[in-house]
Amino acid sequence: MILALGTAPAFFTEVVALLVASALVAYVCHRLRIMPIVSFLVAGALIGPQALGLVRDQALIEAAAEIGVMLLLFTIGIELSLGRLARIRRLVFVGGGIQVISTLLVVAGLLGLAGVGWQAGLYTGFLVALSSTALVTKLLMDRRETDSERGRASVGILIFQDLAVVAMVLLVPMLGGEGGPSWGLAWALAKAVGIVVLVLLAARRVMPRVLEAVARTCSQEIFLLTVVAICFGTAWLTSLAGVSLSLGAFLAGLVVSESRFSEMAIGEIMPLQILFSATFFVSVGLLLDLRFLIARPLLILAAVGGVLAIKVLTTGASLKLLGYAAGTAASTGLVLAQIGEFSFVLERAGSSVGLFPGGLEEGGPQVFIASTVVLMMATPFLARLGARLRGGVGASPSGEGLGPEGGTDAAMPLRDHVVIAGYGEAGRLLAPALEARGIPYLILTLSPAGAREAEGGSLRVLRGNYTRRHELTKGGVRTARLLVVADDDPETTRRVASAARALNPDLLVVARTRFGSEVPALRAAGATTVVAEDRESVVRLLAEVLAAYEVDAQTIARQQEALRSAGGPGGDVASGLMATTVRLTPRQRRSERCAHAGRTGAVRPSAPGCEECLRLGDDWVHLRLCMTCGHVGCCDESKNRHATGHHGATGHPIVRSLEPGEDWAWCYADETML
Repeated sequence: MILALGTAPAFFTEVVALLVASALVAYVCHRLRIMPIVSFLVAGALIGPQALGLVRDQALIEAAAEIGVMLLLFTIGIELSLGRLARIRRLVFVGGGIQVISTLLVVAGLLGLAGVGWQAGLYTGFLVALSSTALVTKLLMDRRETDSERGRASVGILIFQDLAVVAMVLLVPMLGGEGGPSWGLAWALAKAVGIVVLVLLAARRVMPRVLEAVARTCSQEIFLLTVVAICFGTAWLTSLAGVSLSLGAFLAGLVVSESRFSEMAIGEIMPLQILFSATFFVSVGLLLDLRFLIARPLLILAAVGGVLAIKVLTTGASLKLLGYAAGTAASTGLVLAQIGEFSFVLERAGSSVGLFPGGLEEGGPQVFIASTVVLMMATPFLARLGARLRGGVGASPSGEGLGPEGGTDAAMPLRDHVVIAGYGEAGRLLAPALEARGIPYLILTLSPAGAREAEGGSLRVLRGNYTRRHELTKGGVRTARLLVVADDDPETTRRVASAARALNPDLLVVARTRFGSEVPALRAAGATTVVAEDRESVVRLLAEVLAAYEVDAQTIARQQEALRSAGGPGGDVASGLMATTVRLTPRQRRSERCAHAGRTGAVRPSAPGCEECLRLGDDWVHLRLCMTCGHVGCCDESKNRHATGHHGATGHPIVRSLEPGEDWAWCYADETML
């Protein structure tokens, strides 16, 4: 569809109003120290059809909100992982079951005493029993409590509630007198369980290989598209069996958690998750009728107080029966005391068959909506109150206070350490030197081959894109003493330095550059020290790191000499290659895409670096080896491109990478990668 100049799609005005209002209200609430979730709910109430009327297309907003809930549950699934989920299975099925069933009985019983029919009472119990998965998981993530004792208890009960939605959706028409045979419910539940099992089986057998293959492309675009496709595809597949899209997305996250690239997946999808999750909370605020809230405040407060008391008591009792401490049980009850987003789905399903919250046809739906929004707004404050009940355990932003089943990512316990961003030549020489000195460090790398090489040497590695705040945070940049940016690309180096400086203003940032003109830009981006990329650059990097840890000058000098004797860029490390025989792998030699690979044999590198550059006294970026004669030349990213020049002069078809950890080859003649 081609739009005329000066026109915009009908929905665009409402989208702009939603984003602008959300940003403004969120900023004001931030200055008032109010949590972002509350600000989004307030923004939705202000711009909704019952207030300013800036947004009226509820269907559009609900579609974006559904995506937000899916992405949020997807990231929670990755962080929780199958192993951790297995450890809380008793909490899910026993604790969650007790909480849901006891809430249904209490609500239906109280309404029955008030003269409400059992069908409407049980239906209202459905609405009250569910908590907000999106709100609670977002809150736990922001407070870094996902793997705390309270976090695991909350997530376990939420998982059972999401599973229970499948049965509730099927039972609502029956309560309204329009249901089908009872065997239909059993069949739907059997399908749901079957597809969940199939998805989890695929987690261990298929997904790690898929993500490994995609990660080898080193393309952020392809990796992001693959991760989103996994999330949405799994959610769609599970929806065919009647399971909610959000629960399907959660299962997709569990699938991805089995891969070594799970943290990288979270880092790539996090910006999308933040945007669409904000849309969800705005969409809830849109439902609130402010005039009804102002007209009947006592009725709303009574409903809020009743729901709060019931949810705290039933949730706390279920956890106490499982042996949890009273403080943890009460604290979890406060976190789960709101009404959930899936209750809106049930409310709409009930109204279509003549069921209304509390049995009240007049005003019942608005009491339900208003009390739900108020409880959601109160949840951050209830969470703080719950943390005080537990003595603040698990509320620390540093992630302390983990429960006995806890445990954190291998990167998290590090403090006062060195973060090495990139595992190229500098990283390969620097990490072992730090290991020898007992200086704590962590390698962040996007390269699957580099990560495998480092892990093979028992080095500490986190796979991910170190230009992202998420990966830098997981790498402990907030608590690190020093960051070494060992990337070849100046733009990437600037982005890493800027992101790290924003996370930790006191961090020492040491960067490398090939161009003197880049030094001012790198310093402006946040680099403390900039080291020129020459033969002495790694030696100087080591000196900077050791000096930051107050190592004496004589020891630093000895370490520098030891590093020089082990080889620097283009030095003795490359010389060691001259004594090594190199050949293509059997798979490469059998490639059907290349007619020349099968004719190659073993060759020995002719020089410790690019032959021509060594004669000229010039520098190079990467080295390539001719698989016909053993000529060593520089790559096309180098200014002289001697490897390609050698092919042009000799016609030798195949070169192989001489970079550590890389075994790929390229055929100039057939223009194909081997």
